[in-house]
Amino acid sequence: MKYDVIIIGAGPGGIFAAYELMIKKPELKVAVFEAGHALDKRHCPIDGEKVRSCIGCKSCSIMSGFGGAGAFSDGKYNITNDFGGTLYEYIGKKQAMDLMYYVDKINMQHGGSGCKLYSTAGTKFKTLCIQNDLHLLDASVRHLGTDVNYVVLENLYAELQQKVDFYFDAYVEAIDIVDGGYSVKCKDTSYTCEKCIVSVGRIGSKWMEKVCKDLAIPTKSNRVDLGVRVELPATVFAHLTDELYESKIVYRTKQYGDKVRTFCMNPKGAVVNENTNGIITVNGHSYEDPALQTENTNFALLVSKHFSEPFKDSNGYGESIARLSNMLGGGVIVQRFGDLIRGRRSTPSRMEDAFITPTLQATPGDLSLVLPKRLLDGIIEMIYALDKVAPGTANDDTLLYGVEVKFYNMEVEVSDKLETRHKGLYIIGDGSGITHSLSHASASGVHVARDIAQ
Repeated sequence: MKYDVIIIGAGPGGIFAAYELMIKKPELKVAVFEAGHALDKRHCPIDGEKVRSCIGCKSCSIMSGFGGAGAFSDGKYNITNDFGGTLYEYIGKKQAMDLMYYVDKINMQHGGSGCKLYSTAGTKFKTLCIQNDLHLLDASVRHLGTDVNYVVLENLYAELQQKVDFYFDAYVEAIDIVDGGYSVKCKDTSYTCEKCIVSVGRIGSKWMEKVCKDLAIPTKSNRVDLGVRVELPATVFAHLTDELYESKIVYRTKQYGDKVRTFCMNPKGAVVNENTNGIITVNGHSYEDPALQTENTNFALLVSKHFSEPFKDSNGYGESIARLSNMLGGGVIVQRFGDLIRGRRSTPSRMEDAFITPTLQATPGDLSLVLPKRLLDGIIEMIYALDKVAPGTANDDTLLYGVEVKFYNMEVEVSDKLETRHKGLYIIGDGSGITHSLSHASASGVHVARDIAQ
């Protein structure tokens, strides 16, 4: 049970760390421990007919397993330092960009070669946004789609399993420092290694906090993003999505000066449930295959909240709001924009009367009973601002699903090698609180693997 390197977590960070080690140092004995299922065993039981809502599986197949929470995402790799994390603050802007393009190259070699690379550079929409007090962030975006993303992951796993030992449904209970390295405890068995890479993603936030406390690794509070997922006819945003696919737009509200931003845009996609530590929230997916596409586009509108003294538990704040939504709606709540601004709840009859068909079965309700007034005011103001560049956004039948929460791990103190104060113990990906995207997380895995290989 001795390994040269043990990787905890088979999300994008862990996958690309293992891949780079396999390429650079094939003689190393490497193992990956994943609390969730193997890729082919990841199946959410919600089918819309027999099972219509989350049943609280012991291991959520949407959030955990090979590929991490990104496995069933829409497979967007944003190649930019403007958003998606602060990896560049540790390793430099050029190095971060080089690593993200390297990750893109590997994805193309494993089944993604037919997918388009979009870019906001030189687009006329940047001017249009500025003219309406909106700000379009710069990025190159490779959209794999949920379907092609799955194929890429299948191909990566087929290659990796020939050289790397994978342990699925293997929850790691503790990491201990031992002579010559680390001991990783899983159920009744312990495995030792010289180097340990921790890549547990956002879903591992509570676990990560405990590990940092046990090993006296300094951390600092991170933010939480709260908001709603907007769904509207795809034609409303078609002029933007056809050229840019993903448009990250930021707006500063007039009323409070808060920044509201679009996030995870899914042209012709579907709204889906997420289960994070037993809390049901909302997200979105989209497909590359036209046969799997819908007539709707969805995206999140999020407001970031970062707390300091005396309250520091940003994730706890987000959890409490999400739990309130679950309590009132039994899961995700959906509301027509017209109902929200008129101060009334949406009802099943009002939903049936709408000129849009929801892609997620959610409980009609009133989001003003869930989201704090300041956040909701900012979201409403942002919708009216977006209506100027995408007329139809503020239509009565635009759907708002709540709540969407993006939990971020406590930011862990690491070096420019992403190594903790304990030599040979690295923390990467979204579990570090440093990365917040597929591309940044994957790049962090490559960065650490190259340091170990040297």
